Amino acid sequence: MSQNLSILLLLLASAAAAQTQGNHEVWAIDQSNSSGAFGGRLYIYQGADLAGKSAPNAVPEVVDLAGATTALCAANTGANPVRPHMIFFNSTYSHAVLSFVASGHVVIYNAQTRAPVACFRMSAGAGGARQAHAAAPAPDDTYILVANQNGKLLERIDTNYGTNTFVHNAAATLDLANGTTPNGIARQLAGVRPDNAPIIGIPDPSSALGFVTLRGGGLFVVNPRTSPMAIVGEYDLTTVHPNGFGGAAAAGSMFINSGGGAPANLDEFDVYRFPLAGYSAANAPNVPAPAVVFSDDVNERDSHGLIATKHDGYLWVIDRHANLIEVFDPVSGGHANTIHLTPGPSSDPSPDLLDISPAGNRVYAALRGPNPLSGDPHASTGSSPGVAVIRVEQSGRHGVIEAIVPISNLDAQGVERADIHGVRVRRY
Repeated sequence: MSQNLSILLLLLASAAAAQTQGNHEVWAIDQSNSSGAFGGRLYIYQGADLAGKSAPNAVPEVVDLAGATTALCAANTGANPVRPHMIFFNSTYSHAVLSFVASGHVVIYNAQTRAPVACFRMSAGAGGARQAHAAAPAPDDTYILVANQNGKLLERIDTNYGTNTFVHNAAATLDLANGTTPNGIARQLAGVRPDNAPIIGIPDPSSALGFVTLRGGGLFVVNPRTSPMAIVGEYDLTTVHPNGFGGAAAAGSMFINSGGGAPANLDEFDVYRFPLAGYSAANAPNVPAPAVVFSDDVNERDSHGLIATKHDGYLWVIDRHANLIEVFDPVSGGHANTIHLTPGPSSDPSPDLLDISPAGNRVYAALRGPNPLSGDPHASTGSSPGVAVIRVEQSGRHGVIEAIVPISNLDAQGVERADIHGVRVRRY
């Protein structure tokens, strides 16, 4: 066989693999510092490089967040961005949105060039604190919901990605610690919603609602378009347990989970199914009522990242403490399977967040490190920081870790500091 023919066949095979996977990148965030007490790194992998046995050897594009990102934030806000935490893309994948949980910064990037185009620092809230735990873009690309965790504020950035116009709209801010709900109940109240630190504000598929999970238990559903944003649904901690985390829309419902973390509930795994309609400021508390899909508050559990598989076939919910994935049928709400991630390539992967490839045949999970910078260490400490490539089987009912792509950040003493948290798939 001639050398030219061999090269042609190799190129064709590579193109076929890319087409099978769907053209995509996997963006993974190491929240450990890359420069002094700030920075962090963004690792970008080509999806085709993560298919097959060679995945652990994939060479990423690495963006040091102590560079252009820090320069922009320091110039715009007078402070360095610290601890990059969660990342999302807008609907067209033209822009990425990265939140820095420790310093309260939100940075918007041109996803193709990787260049930061805007940096905002969230407002000082409760006790002067400010954080940006998560910043989730609306599906219609008109706003970003920012969970200012310790500031106990829900904030909004108005967005026009086509013109690169972004505005931190202070008039839209909803104070979650002070004031009352439409029912005249204190928004934050012992025994009802005792700690209203928002974990994430999740826009629904229509962008008309935002589901706001709370650290101390309970939940708010808001109208994200008003200024200030308005509560249209209120839930207490008996309905949604403490340490609410994230959400995923599937099969016409919004699935919300809550997990372990606080000393009073170190071990917890709950999944709820909320309707996508029926919300009104005139409703009584806990109306419309969610369905409890799954609850285990006895065993050592920690419900965390969740996604829907392709065509909303199944809902995957990570248990990062038990190193497993619970699988549910989003239509019936029934428990379909438990995917055990150990034994496997890692003795303690501690999976955190996850996302799915465009073809639906791979799920990528962030794996935590031995020195986690966020979350309760008993649940978030892992032995193999990096990205797990999980092969999806049985149309989403099952999965197997196919490979672990390692990420390392050794300090001057040789201690592993890498701690992978945010992970997201970008289509192109």
